[in-house]
Amino acid sequence: MLAVELHAHSEASYDGRDSVELLLEQARAVGLDALAVTDHDEISASLDAAELAPEYDLVGIPGMEVSTADGHVLALGVTELVPAGMGFGETLEYIREHGGIAVVPHPYQESRSGVLANISPDQLTAADAVEVYNSRLVTGFSNRQARRFARKHDMPMTGGSDAHICEMVGQAVTWVDADEPSVSGILDAIREGRTDIDGKRTPWLVSLRQAAGGVRRRIAHRLGLDTDETSGR
Repeated sequence: MLAVELHAHSEASYDGRDSVELLLEQARAVGLDALAVTDHDEISASLDAAELAPEYDLVGIPGMEVSTADGHVLALGVTELVPAGMGFGETLEYIREHGGIAVVPHPYQESRSGVLANISPDQLTAADAVEVYNSRLVTGFSNRQARRFARKHDMPMTGGSDAHICEMVGQAVTWVDADEPSVSGILDAIREGRTDIDGKRTPWLVSLRQAAGGVRRRIAHRLGLDTDETSGR
């Protein structure tokens, strides 16, 4: 079984803070076997992380978090930018055509662009997997809803820390029963549902700091300022 972090953000995300090197260092320090950097509508840093990962004894999974017209989707295994703004179904098709799998994160959290605010449950079943544990939870209710949905529809399940600072990488681990420690081996196992989830809540104070820092970096992003100018680092 491989310990995999499937949902983490670097400084390339408008609301992320740290370099991919820091994320990789943390992943190695907490005993992970693989890491996917999934920045918002950006892929360059994830590709860098995937290339650097072997230096940290890790498998680097390229990917991104796509802002579809209906909410967020994780594109895992893609090596080209998935365009934002397409519909849910069209995005899933695009991801698969480009060699990836489509995982739906926090589907029940409307405030965080969960897709079930805009699509039907039947449409959600078209995804390759559902994120059933996201560490940035408030009450845990939406995670339980996601897990019930995945079980009811016999869908593969994943978890992710949704880390926006390096210290939170590995808060949620997807244990993957892969045939080999490689990107293709991990993605095939997820697609086939050979996973188990182990997660813990992001501490409240850390969540607040992540949120506050994300707001500052989002403002800086929109204004074209360096993040240091808004004290977001």
